[in-house]
Amino acid sequence: MADRALTGVLLVGGASTRFGSPKALAELDGETLAERAWRLLGEACDERIAVGKNEYKLPFPVLDDATGVRAPIVGVVAGLRAARHDVAVVIPVDMPRLTVAALHRLADACPDVAHPPAGPLPGAYRKSALDALERAVALGRLALRDAIAGLDVAVVPLAAAVLVNVNTPGDVHL
Repeated sequence: MADRALTGVLLVGGASTRFGSPKALAELDGETLAERAWRLLGEACDERIAVGKNEYKLPFPVLDDATGVRAPIVGVVAGLRAARHDVAVVIPVDMPRLTVAALHRLADACPDVAHPPAGPLPGAYRKSALDALERAVALGRLALRDAIAGLDVAVVPLAAAVLVNVNTPGDVHL
């Protein structure tokens, strides 16, 4: 485990509609995407939290996000609420090429939020962002990008290779 005072939050609650089956259970290099992401967070952070809907069996505990809403923002909120540390790096289960260095770059640059130019995930979120995120959820504004618009946000360039997103079964081996 890393000795960095950082919480890692893994979002495993996606519907995987384009993928056709749970992305978290898809395999790459002998491990599921969920196991791969969980291992990465263990290498980058001293605390890990998986957040989702507890829909399928994973080899680690999953914090139920306690809502029927299917949107990444509810996982970010649940993860930040549960986090022991002020900064959490939040990653989706479907970005298997993320690295420890990329997560640390996001965390080190985080005012309220830090993310790559393409969007709010993966990202680093400070607890100072929690009120705005909770308000957005309460108002039914579920787009994470919109919810963070009024916060102090750093855009952190990351290599395109680490931001590869798995959307179809063919993408798993990219």
